[in-house]
Amino acid sequence: MSQARLMDGTGLARRIVEETAKRAAGLAQRTGVAPCLATVLVGEDPASVTYVKMKQNRCRKAGIESRHVALPADTTTAGLISTLDALSADPGVHGILLQHPMGAHIDERAAFEAIAPEKDVDGVTLSSYSAMSFGLPGFLSCTPGGIMRLLDEYDVDPAGKRAVVVGRSAILGKPVGMLLLGRDATVTYCHSRTADLSSVVREADIVVAAVGRPRLIRGEDVKPGAVVVDAGYNAGNVGDVDFDTAVTRAGLITPVPGGVGPMTIATLLEQTVTGAERQLGL
Repeated sequence: MSQARLMDGTGLARRIVEETAKRAAGLAQRTGVAPCLATVLVGEDPASVTYVKMKQNRCRKAGIESRHVALPADTTTAGLISTLDALSADPGVHGILLQHPMGAHIDERAAFEAIAPEKDVDGVTLSSYSAMSFGLPGFLSCTPGGIMRLLDEYDVDPAGKRAVVVGRSAILGKPVGMLLLGRDATVTYCHSRTADLSSVVREADIVVAAVGRPRLIRGEDVKPGAVVVDAGYNAGNVGDVDFDTAVTRAGLITPVPGGVGPMTIATLLEQTVTGAERQLGL
């Protein structure tokens, strides 16, 4: 039984971070300014705390300064917006990452929109989504941006292919579908109300699973030779795709972990350096 080729996000991300570190060092040498990413965390959600610390460590390895702003769990929307406004106005900060989730009492969209577009290196604002949708200059949502880089690395041209995106979140499902559409794929969005998901997935040349439900996509529903991108991450290092069965039918597939995850952080770091270069007029 043949097996799909694995799409190595870890290796590609390492190369991107190495190149990003060279750019950061060059920027510091020319201007005396190191790129700076500010991370903002509301509350002490254990997974978010761990994730932010990991990003800070990756920043250091890439020659990017990190500034962490920890806010109490009872921070109001107005208080969070005030913090984000200050960071947006600070010339020493080149990128802003607002970690989510941030509590049901906070207006998440209003908070995201307080991030200046030129510092939205996580690609979460309406400005960034519009840029992705219309193919205009701007920052990509990091996971979709990382997915597109993976496709390019493995010579997957979306043009003319049927792409099925399972999930419609504002920072993953929706934008990755728009990026695929911009590359001339025929895109179908699936979600919790989709009738007979299996039949839709069976038609896909490219499947992007981004819904946060373990092993939702079954191997028997994968079209032989299809490209399967698993952007899900669930307890126990399990993705949204049943990897063990899908790997026997797909042509290319991302592992979990080691596929999409490393690409997300690499894209964040790369876009932070790009933001610094733009803001410093380079």
